[in-house]
Amino acid sequence: MPPAVAVGPSRAMSGAGRAGELRLTVDDGDAWPILSSDVASFQTQARRPPPCRAPDGRPALHEGSRVGISGKRAHRRSCRTVRRHAACGLATPSMRSTSLSSRHAPSTRVDPMSYVRCLRGLGSGIEYSADVPMNLDPVDGRPVEMVLDLDRLAAEKPEAAWYDPSRRDLWRFGALMALDIANPEDARHIVALGEGHTPLLDYADHAAAHAGGLRLQVKEEGKAHPGYGANPTQSFKDRGMAMVVAQARRLGLTKLAVPTQGNAGDSLTRYAVAAGLSVVVAMPDDTPAPILGNVAAAALRDPDRVKLELIGPTIREAGAYLKEHYVPQGFFSVATFQEPGWRIEGKKSLGLELAEPAPGHTRWSLPDAVIYPTGGGTGVLGMWKAWDELEALGLIDSRRPRMLCVQSEVTPPLVNAFDAGVDDTSVVRAGNTISFGLNVPGGVGHFKVLKIIRESGGAAIAVSEADTAAELQRVWRDKRWWISPEGAACLAAIPQLLDRRLLNRGERVVAVNTGSAEKYLPALRHLM
Repeated sequence: MPPAVAVGPSRAMSGAGRAGELRLTVDDGDAWPILSSDVASFQTQARRPPPCRAPDGRPALHEGSRVGISGKRAHRRSCRTVRRHAACGLATPSMRSTSLSSRHAPSTRVDPMSYVRCLRGLGSGIEYSADVPMNLDPVDGRPVEMVLDLDRLAAEKPEAAWYDPSRRDLWRFGALMALDIANPEDARHIVALGEGHTPLLDYADHAAAHAGGLRLQVKEEGKAHPGYGANPTQSFKDRGMAMVVAQARRLGLTKLAVPTQGNAGDSLTRYAVAAGLSVVVAMPDDTPAPILGNVAAAALRDPDRVKLELIGPTIREAGAYLKEHYVPQGFFSVATFQEPGWRIEGKKSLGLELAEPAPGHTRWSLPDAVIYPTGGGTGVLGMWKAWDELEALGLIDSRRPRMLCVQSEVTPPLVNAFDAGVDDTSVVRAGNTISFGLNVPGGVGHFKVLKIIRESGGAAIAVSEADTAAELQRVWRDKRWWISPEGAACLAAIPQLLDRRLLNRGERVVAVNTGSAEKYLPALRHLM
C-alpha cells in the first residue's frame, strides 16, 4: 500500500515566497511543500486511459494515468508531445505540472529535452511535466521517474543511431539519455567531466567464483584505467550527479542541497562548482576523511557557493536538517529519489554499459546476475530502466539478470523486508559499518527495489563486517585493486549466493565496485 497522504497548512510560514504554501505529509513523517493552487486538482484523478502499446504489441514505457490541469498556458507548457501521443492512439493528455514550491519555478524559457516526454510517479503512474522542478509525487509521496518517447526515438534514430561508442563517457548513449550531448540545445547544459564508460575487469581467479565455476567480472567504478572514462570523484555517484547538475541548469536552478553518507556529497560538490552553482552538503561527522576533506576544502575555497554541514548519525538525520534549514531558503533537494528522476537517469548509464556490445561486436547482451551494493537503491532502478528501454528498442529480449542486492548485516532494511515477504522496508537502527555507503536505515524507493529483486528472481543478501573486511584484504593482496568496502561486500557474498543456488556454474556474473578504497583511508589502512 502507498503511504497515507494528508494535505494541510505548513506549520512554518516564514521566508520569502512561502505565503499560502501547503505541505504534503506522508506516513513516515516527511513533509514537502506544494503549491496551494494545486491542491484541488490533486483530489480528483482522471480516468486511466487504455495502455499505449508499441507496434510489436508490448506496452509502451510511457503508459500511465494522468491528472488534469486547466489553463491554456499550462497545457502548452506540459503537452509538447501532442503528436507523439496521437501516434499511439491516445487522446491528448493535459499533464499535471507540480513543483516543490513556486520559488523553484524556472524564471526563463526551458529548453525541451530531446526525447523526454514527461515525469511519471513510480507508485501512482500519474504523469507530470518534466519542465517544472518537483520532488516526490504529490499524490502518494513516492519518487518519480523520467519517461522517454521511445517510439519517436526508434523512428528518428533507427538501428541505435543514437549510440556513439567513440565517446569515452556516459554520454556515449546520446539520445537514450535524458539529455543528448549530440544535440546542441541539450549539450549546453551538460558539464562532462569524464564520468562513466568504466571497465569490466576479469576476476576468473577469485577463489569462490573459480570453485563455483563462475565467469566473474568486476565493474570498476573507482580507479581509472587507460582507454576508458574516469569518474572524477572515483565513485559511481558521478553518474547521477552529472545528470542532476545538467538538469538543474536546464531548469534554471542555482541552489542545490544533498544529504549524504559521503560520496554523493563529494560528487555533487565537484559538478556544482564546475557548473557555477551553489550547493549545501550535509553528512555525518564520521564520514571518511578524504571524502569529508574534499567537500570541506571546496567550502573553504569558495564559501559563498559551497556549504558543509556535519549532521548525523546517518543520511536520514542529514536529510531532515536540510529540509528544515535550507529548503526554506530556496535550495532544491536532490536527495536520493527526491529529485525528479534525474539520478535514476544518470545511473541508468551503468545498466547500458553492462548491456552494450563488446569492442568489435554488435550484439547487446546482459550478464546472468548482477551483485550490487544497495543503500538507497537508485542504481537498481536505473539499471532496470535501462534494460526495459533497450528491450522496447528491440536491442535485447525480456530476459534479465538476477538482481542480488547486498547490504551490511548491521544495517539491513532491504534484507529484512525481502526475508519477511513484505512490499516495503521499515526503518532500522543504523549500525557501525566500514561500508559507509550501505549505512542507509531506510529508503523512499525501497518498495521499487524489492519489486525488481523479486521480478528478477534475485535476493537481498546481508554480509558480515568481518567477511567484508577479509574480502577487501584478499583482493588487495591478490590483485592490488583499490576496491571499496561496498564492492568487497559484493564479492564476500558469493559463497552464500552459491550455497543458496542464486549463482550457478557457467554463469557470467558482474559484481559492481562502486568506488575506490582511497576515499576511505585512513579507516581502511589496517586492512591493506
